[in-house]
Amino acid sequence: MLVPIPIVCFVGTLVTDIAYWFTANMQWANFSAWLLSVGLIGAALAALAGMVDFFGDRRIRRIRTAWIHGAGNAVALALSIVNVFVHSRDAYTSVVPTGLLLSAVVVLILGVTGWLGAGLVHRHGVGVQAGERA
Repeated sequence: MLVPIPIVCFVGTLVTDIAYWFTANMQWANFSAWLLSVGLIGAALAALAGMVDFFGDRRIRRIRTAWIHGAGNAVALALSIVNVFVHSRDAYTSVVPTGLLLSAVVVLILGVTGWLGAGLVHRHGVGVQAGERA
């Protein structure tokens, strides 16, 4: 249930970065900084829950996709940490081009790791109680 929070915030950051790029309205840069901050808090909580699942179940650690999913999310989290520092600068230099590029890369990574995460749930039953799997 924690996963949608950082996804929405990081996608929202990309959208507000693009809005700032086109309008130069400083409020869009402020929105980006806030979305990044909330996304990082949500991502840290989701990462903690994911690590409990990953390290708490030997079966999950045997699935190659779980390793790729975890590593991709770790990279997205690290890039988002860098991005929050980039976004803490003056508005124009915080968004164009570095902040915008980092936001786009994070969203692309999340698209891949989200797809892999869905496969872990639906194909491998990760995070699903016995008897709940369809």
